[in-house]
Amino acid sequence: MTLLSIVVPCYNEEETLHLYYDATVKVLNEMNMDHEFIFVNDGSRDRTLEIMKELHDAHPGEIKVINFSRNFGKEAGFLAGLEHAKGDYITVMDADLQDPPEYLPKMFETMEKNGDDIVGSRRVTRKGEPKIRSFCARTFYKLINRFSEVEIVDGARDFRLMKRQVVDAILSLREYNRFSKGMFVWVGFKAEYLEYENVERVAGETSWSFWKLFRYALDGIIEYTNAPLRASVWVGGFLTAIMLIELIVLLIMSLTGHVFSNTAIILSFILFLAGVILLALGIIGEYLAKTYDEVRKRPHYIIKDYYD
Repeated sequence: MTLLSIVVPCYNEEETLHLYYDATVKVLNEMNMDHEFIFVNDGSRDRTLEIMKELHDAHPGEIKVINFSRNFGKEAGFLAGLEHAKGDYITVMDADLQDPPEYLPKMFETMEKNGDDIVGSRRVTRKGEPKIRSFCARTFYKLINRFSEVEIVDGARDFRLMKRQVVDAILSLREYNRFSKGMFVWVGFKAEYLEYENVERVAGETSWSFWKLFRYALDGIIEYTNAPLRASVWVGGFLTAIMLIELIVLLIMSLTGHVFSNTAIILSFILFLAGVILLALGIIGEYLAKTYDEVRKRPHYIIKDYYD
């Protein structure tokens, strides 16, 4: 019988786990699908691990629990779940039910009908989201798709159904700094996206603050495009040309008898250039830091407990 592996990374999801499990199992039973859940506890500080163990004990053979030694981040949770998944098909879902389980049958139907390797989901609305966050998200997709070699679908969720071959290809990418939204696209394969309106969390609060999302977006831009480096080169070259022209003009004017004492203007230019230089160094530093992470070759995560 075909096996479906469901990877569920969790951080402080004690209020949603039972609700998520009940809703998803109901759909799977209607599909008559053999399945396994792989819950990954990413260093939660509430009762998430205890509830995972309760579900594991109550449903032997159906649920695997991976407990990290600390919080390693959602990308590490994805990777651990995919590495332990044994299914012919694999899906990644959030436990807050923002990824509707009732879309799973439609994903399978679409995959079989159109011969897709990946069937993903994308939000067509951001109802319930702060306006500033929605604006920044749309801006991020525009920027990364303008300069990156891969096109990331605006509003695409991590919730997607993948064939075994796709997951094996993703696992072959061993870089330390991982950006799954880009990886899903970079490996290629035939993909299709199902559209749905935004669904708010069934319970609890999101752990994704604005700054965490901003940092995640910045990591994605750095991972999949060299645009910031190129921008710093162009800005530096433009300002150098402007300053060279200014120096020539000042030299010519001084030779014709003009006297200059505009110290404030000169200092302003110096400070402005210093700021540009620091900005460029900061961009270069981000890329060097990513390179340093890759060279160290530390593990993506450390498992403290594993319940099979």
